[in-house]
Amino acid sequence: MASPTGLMYKVSVGEVPYAVALGWQDRLVAARQADEIDDVLLLLTHPAVYTAGRNADVEASVTGARPDIPVIRIDRGGDLTYHGPGQVVAYPIMRVPRTGAAKAYVTALEEALITTVASFGVTCDRRPGYPGVWVDGTPPEKIAAIGIRITRGVTKHGVALNVSPDMRDFDGIVPCGITDGGVTSLTELGARADIEGASARLGAALGRTLERTLQPVTVEDLGLSAV
Repeated sequence: MASPTGLMYKVSVGEVPYAVALGWQDRLVAARQADEIDDVLLLLTHPAVYTAGRNADVEASVTGARPDIPVIRIDRGGDLTYHGPGQVVAYPIMRVPRTGAAKAYVTALEEALITTVASFGVTCDRRPGYPGVWVDGTPPEKIAAIGIRITRGVTKHGVALNVSPDMRDFDGIVPCGITDGGVTSLTELGARADIEGASARLGAALGRTLERTLQPVTVEDLGLSAV
């Protein structure tokens, strides 16, 4: 997965409105496609929002239980996903090979999530045929979601790890359109975890699995406007 430089700028910024972070991604993707910058990893949280992928059936997947949470259509694959306080979101903006990259890239994201969750004493794994990372049980419960897009060899969107979200917010949708599984979080499973610690561990794990050397920078360093 390594680029010629192997360098990835890491930006940890706390809570950012979803629309702002989406705009940041669009600017960074364009800059990376033009080779104006090296790879970038955004680590942040969002106010409560549901995002709907290109083929999402919003009418079928929004339950109406949380009408106060907005739904935003975006250009990734997948169905509806929740983002909100208590959840670490990571957006790698990085160049990958244009042929056969998606599977290896998703595998690297999954491995980083599995390693991060394990560092809090919780065992999780892939669930064949289903997106995200899951904790075994009856039914299985998703602890992290993955949704990506690759255009002109550069990635966009990423992963969301449930650390300590308000689990009632997930009641507003059928998460990822999956009806035979639940949703959980690190704190729901008894782990002592907070956003800052989970973000640091996830960032380090992504650096390893994506084979990048992380260099901390600010949004201003990348020419983006601070929130």
